[in-house]
Amino acid sequence: MKTEAYIKSPPKELYVLDYGLFKVHANGRVIGICGFLIRTTAGENILIDTGFPRKYAYDFAASSAEDRLGEFGEVLDLTERNLPPAQLALTGIAVADVDILIMTHTHIDHVGGIADFPGRPILMSRAERALERPSYWGDLRPFDWPDREYLLIDADTEIGPGIRVLHVPGHAPGQLAIEVDLPETGTVLITGDAISRPSEIDEGFGGSWDVARACESGSRLMQRAEQSGAFVIYGHSPEQWPKLRKAPDFYG
Repeated sequence: MKTEAYIKSPPKELYVLDYGLFKVHANGRVIGICGFLIRTTAGENILIDTGFPRKYAYDFAASSAEDRLGEFGEVLDLTERNLPPAQLALTGIAVADVDILIMTHTHIDHVGGIADFPGRPILMSRAERALERPSYWGDLRPFDWPDREYLLIDADTEIGPGIRVLHVPGHAPGQLAIEVDLPETGTVLITGDAISRPSEIDEGFGGSWDVARACESGSRLMQRAEQSGAFVIYGHSPEQWPKLRKAPDFYG
């Protein structure tokens, strides 16, 4: 594992951010759209993912039609309170207080606010940043890469004491997961969409960018979780989502 000292102090709190609810047409599955905030003992703030584009908070129907997202599913609940500024406010910080943004990958429900943190570095996979534009949804690529400092990784990387970013391609070319060592909760493994829900492991990760690599990455993550006794937070688990502590509550 590589070490890059982007963060200077260990984590003390992990907040789950509620970026709204989405229903998948094919199976009727209702999934939470989540982001995360890690706060360190020195007051550093690490934001993970940014949810849907803000236009979805103001006009579900027109936005879905514009993006053809209705071919896949339906946004059920997404208002201004589900956008990053409001979710961060629940934790007591503002957009300007974010020190670094981590993008687990660039699908539409994660990349929506990528340009909304001016002057802040973006940590992501080198493979994802190598795409001509963020992958967004289907064959649509409406976003340009924002003009930022990019911190690019292509292997598991410890970015600070007790914070590890894991390179787990498969769902997307540059899919990332994050391990956080908290003082009371212990190790938390945020799988992102590398494992959207526990059943995806048995189902074989169908629909992934690279199914074979997705299976390999999913297996590796679960082995790590078993070895460390980690609390696993899945990317979009309908069963787990209602049970997770949401901001302003946190895992410490």
